[in-house]
Amino acid sequence: MFIQTEPTPNPNVLKFLPGRDVAPDGSQDYVSGEAAAASPLAAALFGIEGVTGVFFGADHVSVTRAADVDWSGIKAPVLAAIMDHFVSGAPLMQGEAMAADGHAEDDSEVVAEIKALLDSRVRPAVAQDGGDILFDSFDPESGVLSLRMRGACAGCPSSSATLKAGVEQMMKHYVPEVTRVEQVL
Repeated sequence: MFIQTEPTPNPNVLKFLPGRDVAPDGSQDYVSGEAAAASPLAAALFGIEGVTGVFFGADHVSVTRAADVDWSGIKAPVLAAIMDHFVSGAPLMQGEAMAADGHAEDDSEVVAEIKALLDSRVRPAVAQDGGDILFDSFDPESGVLSLRMRGACAGCPSSSATLKAGVEQMMKHYVPEVTRVEQVL
């Protein structure tokens, strides 16, 4: 098995591509070892000293390191943990369903349009960088759209520029009810 690695715009995150589906039914984000217990792979990655975050995308694993840890010290153990997991055939999750797609039947027309735009235009672009952006809320009175950034996007130095210059402008263009986009931490 050959696992490719790619840098992301976030210097503390590397994207690992195992050449097979990772989480095709919905991304998963872990920011602590306790939360990672639901996934054997995430738990194994958090067992590596210096790993502070794990994100599963459709075809990749993004791993976040502590700022004071060098990639040269943890990259090989991360690669070994990912390879061991996929070679073993173990499930990604233990007894827990993958994340739902986030589309509720009672969404307003504007919210449904926002989610569709996120799914078709925004999320594929940020997935290339090892991250994800999820809908959090929309206030129809103020026009403020709140989004949650995960994976390599969370904490990325360029995330606020991505939100303002990219996502906000696109949303305002296609969904005139949106007046501003904010990140939920």
